[in-house]
Amino acid sequence: MIRAEWKAVADDLLVAAWRWATPRGALLNLPGRPSHNGERCDGLEGYARTFLAAAFRVADGTDPLGWIDRYAAGLEAGTATPGRDDAESWPVIGDIGAQGQPMVESASVALGLRVSRPWLWDQLDSHVQDRVEGWLRGALRHVPAPNNWYLFPFTVAGFLESVGRGDAETARARERALELLETWYLGEGWYSDGDGRAFDHYNGWALHLYPVLDSYLAGTDSPHRERLREHLESFTAMFGTDGAPIHFGRSLTYRFAAASAVALGAVTGDTPLSYGRSRALISSTLRYFLDRGAIGPNGLLSLGWHGPQEATLQSYSGPASPYWASKAFVCLLAPADHPLWTEEGSLPDEDRVLALRGPGLLVQRVDGTVRLHNHGSDHVGPDEAESAADDDPHYGRFAYSTETGPTSLDDVADNHFCVVVAGERSVRRRIHPLGAGGTDRWGWAASWHRPVFATVPAMVPGLRVESVTVVKGTWELRVHRVVGAPFGAKVEQTGWATAEPSGLHPVHGWEQQDEVPIQRGTAFTPCARVPRLSASVHGTALFASVAALTEVRVPVTVISANADTIEVGWEDDTTTRITFCPVSVWEQ
Repeated sequence: MIRAEWKAVADDLLVAAWRWATPRGALLNLPGRPSHNGERCDGLEGYARTFLAAAFRVADGTDPLGWIDRYAAGLEAGTATPGRDDAESWPVIGDIGAQGQPMVESASVALGLRVSRPWLWDQLDSHVQDRVEGWLRGALRHVPAPNNWYLFPFTVAGFLESVGRGDAETARARERALELLETWYLGEGWYSDGDGRAFDHYNGWALHLYPVLDSYLAGTDSPHRERLREHLESFTAMFGTDGAPIHFGRSLTYRFAAASAVALGAVTGDTPLSYGRSRALISSTLRYFLDRGAIGPNGLLSLGWHGPQEATLQSYSGPASPYWASKAFVCLLAPADHPLWTEEGSLPDEDRVLALRGPGLLVQRVDGTVRLHNHGSDHVGPDEAESAADDDPHYGRFAYSTETGPTSLDDVADNHFCVVVAGERSVRRRIHPLGAGGTDRWGWAASWHRPVFATVPAMVPGLRVESVTVVKGTWELRVHRVVGAPFGAKVEQTGWATAEPSGLHPVHGWEQQDEVPIQRGTAFTPCARVPRLSASVHGTALFASVAALTEVRVPVTVISANADTIEVGWEDDTTTRITFCPVSVWEQ
């Protein structure tokens, strides 16, 4: 897609959204399921997130549809009497847990004002500027959520300082965010989203985007720009050849925002990709969603993945939430003569295996499809207790891909290993990484977890599962060592949830094999089925299987196996040996 096409998509999305604006344009009350934040916050979300798209759209000084005048009028109306219960007033910014959601939107407002400053902020009356500053400063004076939210006051402070309104309060907000960001950095370009182990798309559309864009707009350098470059080394391997991102993590309704870090790297020059390849990737990702029903008949982005899909959503998502996809339009900061728009390039299509030790992720890219094997990301805070009631399909599964979505909580879990005690299936919550490694043609990752249960005692004393995934070609060797299983327990292993049959083959330890229909489908298909293996277990035992998205033959033979070690031979005459206590993986 060329630059004019990106601008046209932005205009179309904005035209549709503005049909739902209040008379003075302070709130965009889009139709649909409200979030738990309330309709007024949802309306502010509609204004702020579409404003971000509009700001990127007009950053070259062209505004044929008059977006600047509309958003300026809405800004004036929304900040006139914040907190008042009328048709236009914005909610005030509060602490997380009370009225914190406006803090999220303050960052989009601030960033939009910074990008469009010559045409909007600089044209406002001084008393309106004062009101806007007063509302924005609420983000500096209240407590954010303990994660990427600290970058919202950081972004607000950056804007205020850029227009000569900085002070000790803005400096503190920026210093605090940067201090925390350092503690969350685990290397290889990956941040945890907070003090736990949450690695997902927030790395690109938040943890990299805000500090790097701040540095770029200020004309300064920062270590975050080199970290973005390093992040893109691995992250860009996580898109299919059709532009699809991996369906993994929360807030997936933001869709093509997944490509925003790629776009930003091209704009700032902090990328390992050629400009032509960067454009091919971001354009393919945008087109991927446009071609699959992300925009409904009313012209609005729906809540879902392709089209509407309830099981993909979090309770904080409202009708305007999908418009964080606006971040992808950061590419429009590159002018028409920028090499992002003039250089030719194509999507990466090479097969690749990539083991990321920091986040504990194993990337398997083959035949245009990407599988992500999760041995390190759980979205469980260090202060949180583990509970089966908090099972999260977007983190707890062992594998995700660009062609499949996880099953919902109402169905059998896909890509899951569970221990069954007293008829209750365990849940995988907190994940403890044990290592990762390999080459560009094969790789492995390992972790352990304590199975948790809903109706039996939350944890069975001494029960533990250690897991290793080894990938080569289209195949996934999944090995689990169960320790401390009580008498009468069983184990189950499931495979991919697909409309067509996928492969899951017993290699060692399994006794039975069947297939389970998925009633609610996934984000990719209304009907799916999941292959399943099962066996009895007592004490310590080892179980191995081979999974694949499409193929159905077994590529390995067992050379030797016991409760601690398994060695298998592959059809290419190589051998893989997996040892537990401690975990090591060896190939010859």
